[in-house]
Amino acid sequence: MKKWTVALLTGILAVSLTACGGTSSSGTQPAPKNNDQTAANGEQPASNYPDKPINIIVPGGAGGGLDTTARVLSKTLSETAIVKQTINIENKPGGGQTTGLSHFITNDKDNSYKLLLPSTPIVINYLRKEATSPYSYADMKPLAQLTTDYGAIVVSADSKYNDLPSLFEDMKKNPQSITFAGGSGPGSMDHLVVMLPAIKAGIDPKTIKYTSYDAGGAAMVALLGGHAQALTTGLSEAKAYLEAGKVKVLAVSAPNRLGGIFKDIPTYKEAGYDAEFINWRGLFGVKDMSPDAVAFWEEKIKALTETEEWKNELELNGWEDGYKNSEDFTKFLEEQDKVIKEVLTVLGMAK
Repeated sequence: MKKWTVALLTGILAVSLTACGGTSSSGTQPAPKNNDQTAANGEQPASNYPDKPINIIVPGGAGGGLDTTARVLSKTLSETAIVKQTINIENKPGGGQTTGLSHFITNDKDNSYKLLLPSTPIVINYLRKEATSPYSYADMKPLAQLTTDYGAIVVSADSKYNDLPSLFEDMKKNPQSITFAGGSGPGSMDHLVVMLPAIKAGIDPKTIKYTSYDAGGAAMVALLGGHAQALTTGLSEAKAYLEAGKVKVLAVSAPNRLGGIFKDIPTYKEAGYDAEFINWRGLFGVKDMSPDAVAFWEEKIKALTETEEWKNELELNGWEDGYKNSEDFTKFLEEQDKVIKEVLTVLGMAK
């Protein structure tokens, strides 16, 4: 009798334990899945990126345009709490951005916590035969274009030229009568700003007199001092002189007419020359950046560009909003690469 009682109690106990092991009305929940279980079931585990500080490498000196852009970016991402991790800025100047670019690409190649903030010269310096950069945008992952600036052809306020066609007509008649000043050497951004429309105007680019100076400020002094008849520069660099009434801007390399103080200045296309040139500043990751890191920055930079804080910074610094997402930025870089290579080829300066 005792044996039957023990057997019966054992069977009841087994049934009770089985019932408690299921997801029944007892209220007991199944154990949560860890990332290994999630991956085994074909689901994507939640990303922890970023879970440590981020470094933005600037291929320019402290206080320069790239440095300012990086610091404003870091500050605004933090102040808006769009990115909660610390963002550090590291300057690697030299070689027209090639020093910082090379450092970024060749060191710590799989580090998704480091970013680079360069601009257009990384495209030019890879394509020029005189340049020494073995790397280009294609050796990185473009994440977002942030801002744009445009080239400008400028003359002094008392110049006889009031439009680009009249300047180019005199250049066709007597190329040696017009000297252009620029803040960088032949084949550089300032040089290309005038070469692009001049080629479209039918001017032999090899006949154009171009004198390079150490920086845009020195080139502006040469113009105002009468040592050059025209200046090729960034529009943002000419803004203060335009506001002070010291210069006239004959045309800008923007794709469309700009607003504000620039609203009366025609584009190259409006002046009759099918050319444009954009000086961008953008954010890049390492070439094999992790997909979750790419997605993170795509989301966060887009969110940043929609904030009033970022829009105020653009206005305060005189920057044009040039936001492009990763895909559009990559396509733009591919197209710019082709245009610059064509011009350098005509000039005999391509690799």
